[in-house]
Amino acid sequence: MDVVRVPSLDGIELAAAVHCSPPGAGAHGTVLLVHGVCADLDEGGTFVRLADRLSTHGMTAVRFSFRGHGTSGGTPEGVTIAGEMLDLQAVAEYAEKEFPGPLAVVAASFGAVATGLSMPWLAKRLGGLVLWNPVLDLRRTFLEPELPWGLANFGPTAMAGMMEKGRLLLNGAFPLGRVLFTEMARYRPIEAYATDSPPTMVLHGDRDSHVSFDIARRTAEAIPDWEFHAVSGASHGFHTREHEAEAIAVTTRWLKHAAAAAGPARG
Repeated sequence: MDVVRVPSLDGIELAAAVHCSPPGAGAHGTVLLVHGVCADLDEGGTFVRLADRLSTHGMTAVRFSFRGHGTSGGTPEGVTIAGEMLDLQAVAEYAEKEFPGPLAVVAASFGAVATGLSMPWLAKRLGGLVLWNPVLDLRRTFLEPELPWGLANFGPTAMAGMMEKGRLLLNGAFPLGRVLFTEMARYRPIEAYATDSPPTMVLHGDRDSHVSFDIARRTAEAIPDWEFHAVSGASHGFHTREHEAEAIAVTTRWLKHAAAAAGPARG
């Protein structure tokens, strides 16, 4: 594994880690791992283990931390969807320059927002996309939350305090600024994915108390070339050994097939 720094398009430095496939393992392209809000390039360790698995199957995996997360530049209060879109573009361009073969993305939770909104330029470059427990409806997840995690973090009292103080402590620890919530009222990831996206696999825990399983399933059923895999008994993220192993195995198998179908060239 190599640790690198990648400048975002506005100059903020992003922490990244590259897992290259060993000699003789074959070359099945590059996979960007896109984490969720208040996580980092490790995604609680799951992305480390996923990247190691991908590399043993002939894929280069690039993990990175969005601005304001982990050891990347910026502050949590300064996190915005627009900024994350800049970060994703910078890392995608870095990967295309440095590594050959098809490009794919695995995006977890809130990472699916910047990924989806980047589809107008990103979709044609991707041979495949995997979404883990994706945030596809910002209103129903954050602004008018329907599930326990959202109600606990973004209820009326919390949102009123955010407007007054200029920040909200997510999970009581990670400060988010009001600009992010202003963006949430404008952006619609589902529409972006429906308009333009590559072949896609969605994995979602059927006991998710953070992000809607039903929205993800219905979206996957509605968009051509999308597949859906329910992880039985899993809540948000794949935190048990069994759930993580299932998610990594399904993701690796699907990405190998997508890379083979995509071929050596990028659009």
